[in-house]
Amino acid sequence: MAGSSGKFYKVREAVFSMTRVIAISSGKGGVGKTTTAINLAAAFNILEQNVLLIDGSLTTPDIGVYLGAPIIPIGVHDVLSGKKQAEDAIYEHHSGMRVMPASISLKELRNVRPENLAQIIRAIRDENDVIIIDSAAGLGRETYAVLKAADELIVVTSQDLPSVTNALKTAKIAEELGKSVLGVVVTRATNKEDVSLKNINIMFERPILAVIPEDNAVRAAVAIKDAVMHTAPKSRASKAYMKLAQNLLGIKPQNTWFEDFMSRFRM
Repeated sequence: MAGSSGKFYKVREAVFSMTRVIAISSGKGGVGKTTTAINLAAAFNILEQNVLLIDGSLTTPDIGVYLGAPIIPIGVHDVLSGKKQAEDAIYEHHSGMRVMPASISLKELRNVRPENLAQIIRAIRDENDVIIIDSAAGLGRETYAVLKAADELIVVTSQDLPSVTNALKTAKIAEELGKSVLGVVVTRATNKEDVSLKNINIMFERPILAVIPEDNAVRAAVAIKDAVMHTAPKSRASKAYMKLAQNLLGIKPQNTWFEDFMSRFRM
């Protein structure tokens, strides 16, 4: 069993069933895909789900970097290459969230087989309530491996046209693989959008699951190297991620006093 690294600690897993395996993908980098994967997993953890967050981006892994543990003794690469068992690469974040990070070392890419991810997920899925897999940007070999390993997909996009069109390609590929596309998460939302939410909804023909506003608290969380759900739980972004997690679990979110007040004037 590997030792601790940064903010991660080795743990043993409990046994659960009816696991959901959800891929977080985008088709394009820089849209908040990893931020969404981390904070959705953090929200599930706060909602008392036994959640495992896996870094499926092997060439450009960010989960460990974002969570303050870029150097790990054992990671996803070791499992995919057959050197280690999956449980050896699972760590516990200080929040209680469980994480399987990937190594940032280029030498770890030797002999790694992304296609083994589906087999690994099958071996550990019953030990978790929810497995979140952060995919690589683009539509290469790593992304295909993540999509094949998952049951469901959440597509992340910002409101610029290149991001929307690439996210749409990702959704179509997932459907061709027989996966359920749950919908779209729109990140870094502002009033100065290139593509409106209405047009995104029309283009995808799928629901917009969440709109994550542009929020300085997210950048501050990246600097602190933690999820914004932990560093600023009352921020607009954190509230949006929590509402997303609640909706995915079928939990009715509690309205804020402001939302209750405004609902009286909606037709």
